[in-house]
Amino acid sequence: MVMKFGILKSKIDTLMNESYKNNSFKNELKTFKSLILKNKNIGKLFYLYDELTSKKGLNENVVNDFMLECVEHYNKIVKKITPSEIKKINEWVANITTDNKYVEVDNLFSENIVGIEQRINSKKIIKENLMKTEVKHESEVNLPISTMIKIANQTFNKHYNSLTEDEKKELNDLLIKEDTELIGDYKTLKENVITKLNGLKQVNPSDVETTKTINETIQKIESENYDKLNYYKLKRLNDEI
Repeated sequence: MVMKFGILKSKIDTLMNESYKNNSFKNELKTFKSLILKNKNIGKLFYLYDELTSKKGLNENVVNDFMLECVEHYNKIVKKITPSEIKKINEWVANITTDNKYVEVDNLFSENIVGIEQRINSKKIIKENLMKTEVKHESEVNLPISTMIKIANQTFNKHYNSLTEDEKKELNDLLIKEDTELIGDYKTLKENVITKLNGLKQVNPSDVETTKTINETIQKIESENYDKLNYYKLKRLNDEI
């Protein structure tokens, strides 16, 4: 790519955060969805950058493998991103000025031989951060912009933090899968969940409030189109009912 992606992502983070202050968030979110979320390769790149700047509490035995996997995914993804896609995003954030908050990740992904020492230092910084454990406070709000999941769905951040490590791994694996692998399953999941919900209504048909809630849930599921977040939520719901 022409520019380091960390700079571009930093600009987008800044733009989205500032949009809260000037009441333009809804409009910016539409653009974000169009240029980022609906572009599976750009979306995956956002995810990788957030993963590598998160405190994940990884064991020293696995952190190097984790970083290597991220680099391998990056090398595959970046080849699929066209200059025109980057140009559109650049035009969107052209007026934003900010420091590169992801310089260490940019260095990790860099293949510039001249910067080998810098790359090694950045790798060490990322590794140390990945091995740390995030300390959450009830008043703290942490909304990474990478996938906009935590903004588009207000309950996701709380839900993600409550997941077990196996469940987090399941979600992380899902996010790097190709959409073609999941679209067919999504339709089947939808049918299964709606069938189960209709069955729940028959358990106590006189319970008007529960029936109303179930009907609202069914309508919501029927109206939603495929994306990875909807797939994940639907899969979890299918497992729980």
